[in-house]
Amino acid sequence: MNSSLPSGASQAWAALGADSSLLDRVSYGGPSGGLPARLPVMELARATVAVCSLAAAELTSGRTGRPVPRVQVDDEAVAAAFLSDRLVRVDGQAWSTFSPLSRFWRATDGWVRTHANYPHHRARLLAALGVPEDVGGEEADAVGRAIARLSALEVEETVYAAGGLAVAARGPEDWAKSEQGVMVAGKPLLTTARLDDAPDRMLGGAALPCAGLRVLDLTRVLAGPVATRTLALLGADVLRIDAPHLPESQEAHNDTGMGKRSTTLDLGEATDRRLFEGLLNKADVVVTGYRPGALERFGLTPEALAERRPGLVIAQLSAWGRYGPWHERRGFDSLVQVATGIAELEGSPDSPGALPAQALDHGTGYLLAAGVLRALTEQHRTGGTRLVRLALTQTAHWLVHDLAAVPGEDEGFEAEHWLTETASPMGRLRHVLPPVSYEGGPVNWARPSGLCGTDAPVWHGA
Repeated sequence: MNSSLPSGASQAWAALGADSSLLDRVSYGGPSGGLPARLPVMELARATVAVCSLAAAELTSGRTGRPVPRVQVDDEAVAAAFLSDRLVRVDGQAWSTFSPLSRFWRATDGWVRTHANYPHHRARLLAALGVPEDVGGEEADAVGRAIARLSALEVEETVYAAGGLAVAARGPEDWAKSEQGVMVAGKPLLTTARLDDAPDRMLGGAALPCAGLRVLDLTRVLAGPVATRTLALLGADVLRIDAPHLPESQEAHNDTGMGKRSTTLDLGEATDRRLFEGLLNKADVVVTGYRPGALERFGLTPEALAERRPGLVIAQLSAWGRYGPWHERRGFDSLVQVATGIAELEGSPDSPGALPAQALDHGTGYLLAAGVLRALTEQHRTGGTRLVRLALTQTAHWLVHDLAAVPGEDEGFEAEHWLTETASPMGRLRHVLPPVSYEGGPVNWARPSGLCGTDAPVWHGA
């Protein structure tokens, strides 16, 4: 780590193309021991929440005509938020964030990690390895035996060819020398672009920066939903859309569905497609988190969206980046950690390790929200359809190579200070309070998470 590097917040704020003088409005405090790791995870968390909060404050200023509010980042609140998926409870019941088949396995020449939290990914993993789905409690043993007969790369390629998810553990040097790793290293933390000369959208005065804005949320666990959850906190009408045949996990939605509504639409079916187009025609922001190519087949490229809805803000998230030999691969935070060498850096000689939270997901989520907020500010000022793109691998590269650990006050971490309970359709919901904060800003979501896919596919007031 290079201690002479600028702070993570200044790096991220510069990547967002923002006015560096506004960083003076950010202050920090609170115990910083909630995310212990060898890598500077706390600095990543602190920085991403800081720039998201500052972008919200900047947009608030643009809508009210008042000076940019001051931002206070509390490290304890940030750490609790990065652990929100582990701290959520319904009627006291915790959510097991990983299924028994989402774990590290020994291959003939090293380690491999699989991801099988969704039923369709589990089925593909078992099919790729030749393991029947009806072996009951012996399933994990059968998977272990199948993987133990193969090299890590053989498992990776076999499972990916079947549409499943498995990644061979690599060291940071191996990843850096790979074709995908070289391309990731040549990319910035995030990219922003103006696609056309669409006129600016005159945002009326409002107390909340996203009040009156409509956000189509086409994302899945975890980074995208964290971003749209943040936009909902800031006043946006966020409507999440899932395919009926690929429903989201209700347990995941309990955490990331705060402030949103959720529906299902099949974009391949004529009636549902018309409903979607009607929603798009009145949207201000579209956020996508599916692998590249998955939505483009429905004509949802940035260029097509700009033509149909000039002045839109489009935010795209991917796991591996929209380039290189891995660009169409499915991926999740845990797998990106394994591929990029983070698991080795956080592990021991005996086994790979993991970050103390899904930090790539959460951090990228707050960066994604910050990118949308900054795009809204720039669109309000000078117009243009705006595009923001991020990738978990680019956040991983930032963590490993560009961030330096910043000393803080480690007085012990008390997540309970940042937990609250509310009634919800699922039961008594315990959740983490939002870490995004600025002077005069919201301190909680206007509504709790609801039952996945049960809301009407309409905008508020329609």
